[in-house]
Amino acid sequence: MLTLFQKKSAEHEVTQQPSGSQVDARALIQSLQKEASGLGREAAEVRGVIEDTIQTSSRQTEALASLAEQARGIQQAQATIGSVTEQSRGSVGKARQAVEDVGREVGGIVDTLREVAEAAREITRIAMQTRLVAFNASVEAKRAGEAGRGFGVVADAVKDLAAKVEASSKQIMGTVGDLDARVGALAREIRSDTTSGAQASAFHKALAEVEAGVDSIMRAAAESRHASDGMNQQMAVIEAEARQATQALQTALQRSESFLRVSEHLMEAIAACGIETEDSPYIAAAQEAAAQISQLLENAVRTGMLTLADLFDEQYRPIPGTNPQQHTTRFVEMSDRLFPQVQERMLAFSPKVVYCIAVDRNGYVPTHNRRYCQPQRPGDVVWNTANSRYRRIFNDRTGLASARNRKPFLLQTYRRDMGGGRHVLMKEVSAPIVVEGRHWGAIRLAYQF
Repeated sequence: MLTLFQKKSAEHEVTQQPSGSQVDARALIQSLQKEASGLGREAAEVRGVIEDTIQTSSRQTEALASLAEQARGIQQAQATIGSVTEQSRGSVGKARQAVEDVGREVGGIVDTLREVAEAAREITRIAMQTRLVAFNASVEAKRAGEAGRGFGVVADAVKDLAAKVEASSKQIMGTVGDLDARVGALAREIRSDTTSGAQASAFHKALAEVEAGVDSIMRAAAESRHASDGMNQQMAVIEAEARQATQALQTALQRSESFLRVSEHLMEAIAACGIETEDSPYIAAAQEAAAQISQLLENAVRTGMLTLADLFDEQYRPIPGTNPQQHTTRFVEMSDRLFPQVQERMLAFSPKVVYCIAVDRNGYVPTHNRRYCQPQRPGDVVWNTANSRYRRIFNDRTGLASARNRKPFLLQTYRRDMGGGRHVLMKEVSAPIVVEGRHWGAIRLAYQF
């Protein structure tokens, strides 16, 4: 298949044979073209490496920021621990004081119980005396005979009552004695400490262990807080250095952009000088494809297949459940019918051709080459990125430059993202697609070096 460019080139060679100086100039230009192409390849590779490094640096900066935030959270938690443990230590001291106060109150209870016991003993003594008096009164009443019978009954009742009082008093004394022993032991348990030279009680030992534990926590928190302070300072330094590195990489990326543009402009100038180079057939093929797509679109508008408003639709509606995100517009059905006849034919133009697609001026690809129009696989982003490239918007540097190019052609060098961290270095030539005087987009024809 001869392209328009190849036909014209053949006619030109038949009608005019080059002179020796023309041959030298052609050889020089072709050599320059190869050098420019190699320069563009290296520039694109360097730019791609810088872009990858910037992405890695950005992720590292974000990770450092997250770590710094977590470190600050740890520091705040440690400060809280220190404050709470300090309060806990004070609470232990208050508990000890409160227990000692209780011990004193318990001591007062012991004294009171002893007073109760003394009173019970006094009651017992009185009851015994009462019993003795009642016994004597009963004896005298019996001697008095019938005249003392009533008095004897009273005396017997008093004796019985005194016996009951004595028994109750002795029971009280016994109970009070038990309470006195128990409460006294409790008082000694609570109030005993090491300051008096006596062995500390279990309760005070427990309090001492709690205090020691709280002190240990306070020391550990202080040491950890000190270490966190140092870590935060180091994190701040690392963050600042990471930001500086990212800024330096951004500057390098801008410089590489200028470097890449110089190489691309040089390749364009060489390609436009009229002498055939290795890029010339691809430039002519892209221009021919752009002219054919333009004609197909104009015919579609003229015959009513779609309106200009439909063709220039920029309401990209997301297709649910797609990753990478795909979109649809009002002209996709038309592009599916018309574009493959041109795009697929261009794939057969050369084995070096990777793809040939028509895009609108925003980089939207309504219909890709058939091999890249595979339905997406749910959850398989890497496969989708490489094989489901239709209905997607490619608004990166190369994509937008090609889509919005209005010059006869634009020659670029770039790395194509194939997903999963895999890239392919290639050249791309684009030619504008114009419909009824309006710039719709471009043909993007990519080929390998």
